[in-house]
Amino acid sequence: MFGITDLTTYILGTIFIVLLPGPNSMYVLSVAAQRGVRAGFAGACGVFVGDFVLMTLAATGAAGLLQANPALFAIVKYAGGAYLAWLGIAMLRGAWAGWQQRRQGQAAVAAPVLDSNRPFSRALLISLMNPKAILFFVSFFVQFVDPAYPYPALTFAILGAIVQLCSALYLTTLILAGNHLAEAFRRRRRLSAAMGGAVGAMFIGFGAKLAAASL
Repeated sequence: MFGITDLTTYILGTIFIVLLPGPNSMYVLSVAAQRGVRAGFAGACGVFVGDFVLMTLAATGAAGLLQANPALFAIVKYAGGAYLAWLGIAMLRGAWAGWQQRRQGQAAVAAPVLDSNRPFSRALLISLMNPKAILFFVSFFVQFVDPAYPYPALTFAILGAIVQLCSALYLTTLILAGNHLAEAFRRRRRLSAAMGGAVGAMFIGFGAKLAAASL
């Protein structure tokens, strides 16, 4: 299976990767700030499902399939990069609309930084297109899944549970923080618009990173 040293390396690497800013965490934080704790956890569930799909594909040889088919990998990364960039542009437009409302003294609520009406399905798509998650599962996660072990499913279950636990703890913290910040955003339209613009710019960056990724 794996020794204590390997397990420690995996846990530390997982924690480090989870804590790095990515589209999953930014989306969940934004949804929680806009619509509250329940919507935030709905988005988090979408992330969990997306990560489970990615780790399953990685463990069953999808990484090798992508490495053996550069054209297929190019389609995946450019489509994913375009989707993340599209979300980023939508966030920037929403933030600009909110900023303009504030300058014009309008009482209407600033436009949301993103479409949060379907947090689960949107988070699922973002998770599947997350460059950080894709690279983590196809380059780091699979190193610890030993196909020669008599019970590879047990290894997969343990490693997957560690990833999901770390992700759950981190996303829960972000959801509670986002819900706490919601009231401040409602009072300060400029702050809300600035956050929307910053998150939008980050999503465009995530899209560019995925488009430039290599296995």
